[in-house]
Amino acid sequence: MSTRETSRFVRLRVELVLEVDDQDAVTKAALRRIAADATMPADERTHAEAAVTEDTAEALAYLVDPFDLVSEVPGVELAQASWSSEHIEYDPDSPEWDLDEDDGEEDFDGEEAERAG
Repeated sequence: MSTRETSRFVRLRVELVLEVDDQDAVTKAALRRIAADATMPADERTHAEAAVTEDTAEALAYLVDPFDLVSEVPGVELAQASWSSEHIEYDPDSPEWDLDEDDGEEDFDGEEAERAG
């Protein structure tokens, strides 16, 4: 595909593993963000407050916003985003968490496709 035929849309995949040292601070920050959202309907606000109070992963989902990650990048506009958070078992020494491990997908620079062909 030539440069002219290349899509303007790019999927950027990011996976983060966060260690939460202060669950109370995360929950309070999420509650402040919810309280500051003047456009959130009252019933949704009640549901959001309950969710972030019960689950730190939900609180992080309210605090980490993909728009914030790209809003300062020149020449791009966020077209669509989805994200989720969940509690996980994490062992940094486990080969399962090796970020350099080939996951069967093409390398970012296309080297796998070149070697295969």
